[in-house]
Amino acid sequence: MESSADGCLVGVDLGGTKTVAAVVAPNGTVDAHAVAPTPANDGPDAILATVIDLVRRVTSGRSLAAVGVGSAGVVDANRGTIVSSTDALRDWAGTPVADRLTTALRAPVVVDNDVNAFAYGELVAGAAAGHADVVAVTVGTGVGAGLVLAGELRHGAHHTAGEIGHLPALGADDLPCPCGATGHVEAIASGVAMERRYADATGDALRLPAIATRARQGDSVAARVIADGARALGASLAGVVNLLDPEVVVLGGGVPAIGDSYLAVVREAFRAHLLPGVANVPILPAALGEHAVAVGAAALARLRLGS
Repeated sequence: MESSADGCLVGVDLGGTKTVAAVVAPNGTVDAHAVAPTPANDGPDAILATVIDLVRRVTSGRSLAAVGVGSAGVVDANRGTIVSSTDALRDWAGTPVADRLTTALRAPVVVDNDVNAFAYGELVAGAAAGHADVVAVTVGTGVGAGLVLAGELRHGAHHTAGEIGHLPALGADDLPCPCGATGHVEAIASGVAMERRYADATGDALRLPAIATRARQGDSVAARVIADGARALGASLAGVVNLLDPEVVVLGGGVPAIGDSYLAVVREAFRAHLLPGVANVPILPAALGEHAVAVGAAALARLRLGS
């Protein structure tokens, strides 16, 4: 990735809680960045105004070549429009993000799903660099994946490729999923799901890192909730690998950060369900950290706009 001779590339990570804009250097590192809370309950006008302000702040004194945005929600990447979204971003569905930002910033804008941007960032500058077939997964508030096959990010016929969080999951049974169905990966393996299950079982409403601490201290309920989520995720990842035959799986997000014991269970369940031909496919930790989406979004802007 590199900046255009006529200006810099900016990547934006637009999530339900915070929005980050970053100027991305030729080697994929972040030269400058700015962060603001996402006004998620205030509607598209306020959300886009936040993006515009952040981009202007990080490019103060510089010319702007293009902007890439990784957004929560299902995105029509060809049009830069939000197809559908949860209530994490109020009235976000239908927003023509690329058109509105292009008008305001007077620069080309590319928009994709945030997990797709994460996957592309890890492909060009992170853990998956040098590979052509990659499944990149984030596990946090939700569970999602970006798919890179033959070096190209895949979106699918309906813009929903990679929705691993909504596959049927081992042990999820009738657990409710945010999509409205039951029994999905996200219903048992997301951070929110594990927090909810622990609270239901104990009456203690704790964040996942605190639950992980209790598990290490011998709390059997905490250990079970985390292990259930890890096993469900690992088994589902194995199914995806059996189907797509990638070279590597990249795993990122807040949940894997709770510790090596969680990752060990994920890998154990993963190995148990793999076909022999893909038995050596590794699960690699994501390398780009908190700026992965912004780095990937900037790289996608360069790719699609040829800047």
